[in-house]
Amino acid sequence: MQKSDIEDFVRIFADPKVMASFDVASFDRGQLEQWIQRNLIHQNKFGYGLFSVVLKINGLLVGNCGLQRMEIGGVQAVELGYEFRSDYWNQGYATEAAATVRDFAFHQLHLPRLTSLVRIGNFGAMRVSEKIGMTRIGDITRKNQHYWQYSIDRNQRTTNPV
Repeated sequence: MQKSDIEDFVRIFADPKVMASFDVASFDRGQLEQWIQRNLIHQNKFGYGLFSVVLKINGLLVGNCGLQRMEIGGVQAVELGYEFRSDYWNQGYATEAAATVRDFAFHQLHLPRLTSLVRIGNFGAMRVSEKIGMTRIGDITRKNQHYWQYSIDRNQRTTNPV
């Protein structure tokens, strides 16, 4: 991800279908500039963050996928998360990107565990989590939002099952 990706992310985060997982109407340009800046700071601090997902065939940025350190239930965790343009849903891109990031986290970064927070009712994201080997470990409320919490440990199957 880089600052120059801003226009693509403005389009992605203006989509009401994408924003349904955040329970807000949309993010404005200023919020997205801050979001990109926070991610770049996170990358510099921890050595990982969100990656822009760009189609090889045409160079089109269709989303992001990556890792973010956060506190979940009072415990430090690394979350695997993503957002994609809604016109690219149900084509396998989220699963492919999430599996690649999972493998990077375990094989290059040697992280012990990943978690994903899936907004309750987001069955597409639930399926992606399960396809990459994650198991639902419970429900959690974070910042007044309700999520299914998924997790996978490094010693579990970490090759791309798709």
